[in-house]
Amino acid sequence: MGQPADADQNFKVKSETLTGNPTGYLALVKCNPQFRNLWFGQIISLLGDWFNLIASAALISQLTGSGLAIGGLFVVRMLAPFLISPLAGVVADRYNRKTILIASDLVRAVVVLSMLLVRTPSDVWLLYVLTGIQLAIGGIFFPTRNAILPDIVPKPDLGTANTITSVTWSVMLALGAALGGLVAGGWGLRPAFVVDSMTFLLSALFLRRILYVRPTITTSSGHGPISVLRELLEGLQYLASTPAVLVIALHKAAFHLLSSGAYQVIQVRIAEQVFVLGVGGGISLGLLYAAAGVGTGLGPVLARHFTGDRARPMGIAIAWGYALGAVGLFLSAPLASLPLVLLGNALRAFGGGINWVFSTQLLYQLSPDRMRGRVFSTEFALFTLASAIGAAGGGWALDGAGVDLGQLLAILGLGALLPGVLWVIWLWRHPEPGL
Repeated sequence: MGQPADADQNFKVKSETLTGNPTGYLALVKCNPQFRNLWFGQIISLLGDWFNLIASAALISQLTGSGLAIGGLFVVRMLAPFLISPLAGVVADRYNRKTILIASDLVRAVVVLSMLLVRTPSDVWLLYVLTGIQLAIGGIFFPTRNAILPDIVPKPDLGTANTITSVTWSVMLALGAALGGLVAGGWGLRPAFVVDSMTFLLSALFLRRILYVRPTITTSSGHGPISVLRELLEGLQYLASTPAVLVIALHKAAFHLLSSGAYQVIQVRIAEQVFVLGVGGGISLGLLYAAAGVGTGLGPVLARHFTGDRARPMGIAIAWGYALGAVGLFLSAPLASLPLVLLGNALRAFGGGINWVFSTQLLYQLSPDRMRGRVFSTEFALFTLASAIGAAGGGWALDGAGVDLGQLLAILGLGALLPGVLWVIWLWRHPEPGL
C-alpha cells in the first residue's frame, strides 16, 4: 500500500485561506437547521456530562479518600476512549454518522443510570467499569460528531461552527459544573446520574431530527477485520506522510500529557482539602470547573477576532495559548486564595481553549474528506492516552511523590511551556503560507 496519491496536493489546497464569506454565529444557528439540531443535542448532553463528572469524582473521594483512586477515575475516563478510538475512525468513515451518534446516546443513557448502583467502597470497581463503557462509547461519538460537521455545514462556515461548538462546550462546562457542584454539594451526588441519563435521551431526540444524507466516501471494499485493518493503516500512513497534519493532531495530547491531565486530579484535592465549600468540596469543585469553562469559552472567540480562519495566524495563536496556560498555573501555584486560584484556572483554560479550537480548525482545513474520521479518531486517541497518563501521574504525585500542591502546580506550568517552545520552533522552520 503506497503513499496516498493526493496527500501533498490536498495539503497544499486545503491549507490555503478558505474562500467565501463565513456566516455569523447567530445566522448559522438560525439558518442551518441541521447544525442547529446537532448543537441543541450538544448543549443538553454536555450539561449532564459535567453533572456526571463532578458526581463521580466526589463519590470516589467520599468512598475511598484516595488521590490515587481519583486519578484512577480520570485514567479510566481517558484510557477507555483511547482503546476504542482507532476503530471509531473506521466506523465514522464507513457508516451513517447520524445513526452512530443516536445509538451512542441511547446506550450511554442506560450506562449512566446504572451508576446509581454504586453505594459502598466495595462498589467502586463498578463505577470504574461503567465509566469505562460510557467513555468508550464517547470515543466513538466525538470523532463521529467532528466528522459529520463538514457534512452539514458549508466549508466557509466551518470556522464559525467549530467556534460555536467549542464555546458551547465551555459555557456548558461553566453552567453544568456550577449546577452540578450545587446539586452535589446541597442535595447529594446521585441526582446527577439521573440528570445525565435523561440528557442523553434528549440529545438523541434532537439528533434524530437532522436531515442527513451520507456523503459518498471511497473506502476499501469488504467488511471483515482485514478490510478494517487496511483502512486503519491507510489513515496512519496518511498522517505519517503529511507531517503538518500529524504535528497539529498532537497539540491536544501534548497539553494534556504535560499539564492539563494532572490538573484534573489536583483540582479535586484543592476543592476537598484547601478551599472547601459544600459537601466534600462539591461547590468548590464546581466553581473550579466553571472558571475553566469561562476561560475556554473566551479564549478562542477573542483570538479568532484577530486570526479569522487563516492557518498561519491560528498557528501563532496556539503558541500564545501554551504561554497563557503556563501563566495561569504559575498564578495558581501559591494557593493564596480561592479567587486567585479561580483566576489562574480561567487563564489556564483560556490558553487551552485556543489550543483546542484552532488545532481542530486546522485539521478541518488540512484533512481530506475521505480521511476525516480517521484523522480525528487518531487525534482523539492520542489526546485520551496522554490525558490518562497525565492523570495517573497527578494521582501518584499527590499520594506518593512527596510533592505539595503548590509545587506540583508550578511543575505543570513548566510542562505547559515545553510543547509551546517546540511549536514555535516548528513554525519558524516552516514559514510557508499554508502553516
